[in-house]
Amino acid sequence: MSNLHDSYTKILSLLHDIESNSYFLNQKRKPKLNDTELIALNLAAECLGIDSERFLFTLLPQTLKAKIDRTVYNRRRRKLAFKIEFFRQKIASIVVPIEDYHVIDSMPLEVCKYSRSSRTKICQENTETSPSFGYCAAQKLHYFGYKIHAVCTVQGVIKTFDISKASVHDINYLNDVKHQLNNCILIGDKGYLSQQYQQDLFKSSNIKIETPMRNNNANYKPFPKPLSKARKRIETLFSQLCDQFMIRRNYAKSFDGFSTRILSKITALTLIQWFNQQNGNNINNLKVAVS
Repeated sequence: MSNLHDSYTKILSLLHDIESNSYFLNQKRKPKLNDTELIALNLAAECLGIDSERFLFTLLPQTLKAKIDRTVYNRRRRKLAFKIEFFRQKIASIVVPIEDYHVIDSMPLEVCKYSRSSRTKICQENTETSPSFGYCAAQKLHYFGYKIHAVCTVQGVIKTFDISKASVHDINYLNDVKHQLNNCILIGDKGYLSQQYQQDLFKSSNIKIETPMRNNNANYKPFPKPLSKARKRIETLFSQLCDQFMIRRNYAKSFDGFSTRILSKITALTLIQWFNQQNGNNINNLKVAVS
């Protein structure tokens, strides 16, 4: 309990430094636990690996438990996703203000086991955001759910990300990247190998894509080792999100709940990187106490 309260207090102080306002939703009655406090509590739980809301509310000190009910917490957290993303972007820009090289990749996110896909109702409230069948070549895995597409710096800070259906090809995410980044070099795997997309990115946003060539490509050249080493950074990030932040464990029933959980975990990761930087530590040593 003390760790949760200490982490909550420290994160709340940081969020107040970034944004002085404490209420972001248009509510007639001001809740006892303001919006910034709710976001701080959410991030503190994720930093400590508290993945279950039921378990979280058993750990809450009485001063916080008296301010909010669990169902209200869940509903307000989903509505505050836009502000959590605002804080994530602000913290990421503090840790790495400018970077010329970025790494792009995707990772599968199951919503349920493959055998249950035909009868599950998870995230099925809207056909546009409902999960689909997909295949991950890297893991040789057929699955049912979504993909997370992410771009990180070579230091390991996630700059931008999105969630798509599992059936969407990785290369389609480049249409979003050209509106989010510019004047940089993007390092990816063979899934992003496309002359059409490479030319479009370069013309629209001055982004150059570096990917390994296929063995049967004309004028084949081996992929430079420094770029290959840099590309492993995002794979390590995905592993940390799976191990420490349990990003593949799903308790959500709706897509809004699912996407907010993913956002909260990535924001918590970025938050720990910021604290590591402030303390003079390696930013990617994530198994440290925020408090």
